[in-house]
Amino acid sequence: MKTKILLPLILLLLLLIGGLVYLYLNLDRQKQENKAMQELAELDKQEMENQYQQFAQQYSEMKTQINNDSIVAQLTAEQEKTQRLLRELKETKSSDAREITRLKKELATVRAVLRSYVMEIDSLNRLNQNLAAENTRVKGQYEEATRQIETLSTDKASLSEKVAIAAQLDAIGISIQAKDKHGRTTDRVAKAKVLQVNFSLAKNVTAQSGMKNIYVRISSPAGGVLGNAGTFNYENRSLQASMKKSVEYGGQETPVSMYWNVTQALVSGTYSASIFADGNMIGSKSVTLK
Repeated sequence: MKTKILLPLILLLLLLIGGLVYLYLNLDRQKQENKAMQELAELDKQEMENQYQQFAQQYSEMKTQINNDSIVAQLTAEQEKTQRLLRELKETKSSDAREITRLKKELATVRAVLRSYVMEIDSLNRLNQNLAAENTRVKGQYEEATRQIETLSTDKASLSEKVAIAAQLDAIGISIQAKDKHGRTTDRVAKAKVLQVNFSLAKNVTAQSGMKNIYVRISSPAGGVLGNAGTFNYENRSLQASMKKSVEYGGQETPVSMYWNVTQALVSGTYSASIFADGNMIGSKSVTLK
């Protein structure tokens, strides 16, 4: 009789111990995943700060390369706006997703404005350079011509750096949707069979044309990464991708759709999709599933 009572108690105790061990290991794994996502968020915020600082410095450099007072005043206003956004970013915590997203959109706007000024100043510089070259040829001043060549070489190197930044791709019109087995949009995790990410690569005539490898990294509410489509490099780190696609880009606005088939259990909460290309994060979007 004692044996019949004792054996079930032992089995129950073992099940309780096993459950506690499972919960402990699961909590530890989630902590590690959350830590990794926090580190990525910090890296992303630091990269944004670096770009804001670089853009503000470039506005300062461009003001020294132009003699047009009107354009100098415009550059000063844009530089002050960039510095203000940088201060706001530094005061924002990396965990504040809404504010980070807003400042990331502002960063894309600053980059686009900077790109337009780079092209405008390049056009003015080319005109000034042609006039200076003609004046040098007429006057036959060899020493002045030599100085102009040295100045042009310096300006060209500086301009090349600015054009490289202006050539960075941007993802616009980003959306992330869950689809059921009939291909209809749903906000229910139980019905989700596919996560679809849609966006467009923005028009950028300064960007290099050709095949572009696009990576999408989908984060779960717990901070883990869905799927495994290989790895890619970002900020001197190797990150896991949820999806990968090669896209032909010719400088014009290019629509892109990517799909991740649900192969693991999903939970209710907010899912975030981050888009990467050419070693840069070019956009992100979130969706909440019930």
